[in-house]
Amino acid sequence: MDKVHWLLPEGIDEVVPPQAAQLESLRRRLLDLYHSWGYDLVMPPFIEFLDSLLMGSGADIDLKTFKIIDQVSGRLLGLRPDMTTQVARIDAHHLENDAPSRLCYMGTVLHAKPDAFGGTRAPLQIGAELYGHSGFQSDVEVISLMLETFASAGVENISLDLGHVGIFKGLAVEAQLDGHQEAILFDALQRKAVPEIKQNLKDFSVEDSLSIRILALSELNGADVIDHSRKVLQGSSEAVMQAIDHIEQVADLVRNQYPELPLHYDLAELRGYNFHTGVVFSAFVPGSGVEIARGGRYDNLGSEFGRSRAATGFSTDLKVLMQYSLKTEMSNRESIFAPFSAADDSQQLALDNKVSELRAQGGRVIIQLPGQLGTAQEQGCVSQLVFENEQWVVKPL
Repeated sequence: MDKVHWLLPEGIDEVVPPQAAQLESLRRRLLDLYHSWGYDLVMPPFIEFLDSLLMGSGADIDLKTFKIIDQVSGRLLGLRPDMTTQVARIDAHHLENDAPSRLCYMGTVLHAKPDAFGGTRAPLQIGAELYGHSGFQSDVEVISLMLETFASAGVENISLDLGHVGIFKGLAVEAQLDGHQEAILFDALQRKAVPEIKQNLKDFSVEDSLSIRILALSELNGADVIDHSRKVLQGSSEAVMQAIDHIEQVADLVRNQYPELPLHYDLAELRGYNFHTGVVFSAFVPGSGVEIARGGRYDNLGSEFGRSRAATGFSTDLKVLMQYSLKTEMSNRESIFAPFSAADDSQQLALDNKVSELRAQGGRVIIQLPGQLGTAQEQGCVSQLVFENEQWVVKPL
């Protein structure tokens, strides 16, 4: 059977007109938004040494990473599956000051296996990170910037889920679980597999009162569970109670700024558990079974690169944002069809000047090529340049 040479690997797509122009317009708009908030653009490399790329990340990132041998150094290279670690390295290694730094980024990442973002293996990841501040206010800032990202992209009906990995981590420390036991219990908790959680707690010889608290995490979800969680988790360590306070402070400030935003808690939803250290959050839209953006706090990742810094941020996929956007942008905005040549040199000079003028004003001018096939309308043009009354003017087709 002959190969079909235009087929792409599963999960890899290409973007064609007019979607490519719409994506580029959205990219510019969002980067301008981040710039207005004080976030500086960085451009990490698409490929780098694997040990550096995976530093500080969990096993799930390792499994997503394409790996190849560098023909120059002989070392193992990785194609970036995520840009957060790279940006943390830039903050730790290149920006040597103690003040908070705000960085944003945009580029293709590649996954060996499909990610939750729509099943694609080549998301156009865009996001922002804030370094050097450990308070809940910086968490609120990046959540707010994420919400403004949706507004700018025309994505509506957003709901926000909040969690905090410190709650389960604190309870795991109290239960004196080893790494293997913690991973098993964490997996069952993510699936809210209550019978399995109960059996795990029994197998790990966790005392009864602590088992009740850990099991309760599977039910601590909804729009108003903070007060209830304090009662259920009463007697837990200071770290657990501080985590509850932190998530409440974040939620209160977000609600003040976005009073119409549906906000839910899920104290057992701990995506990125091996990476995050504090508040975690996800954004959803109706009809989507997975989050369209995610983020959270990941303090001290920079210590892997020689400089420990508090950090919080979020990321999303530009293509997913466009998929859920209610905005329609015309890529062929008033496209104008122009002749290739004029009747004489003076008309030609005037034509060239008019085309340059229109393009400088943001117009889209398409030059008719000699002997070309197809009409102006087939090329998306709605008007044309005609010579009239000794000058070139734009007339409807």
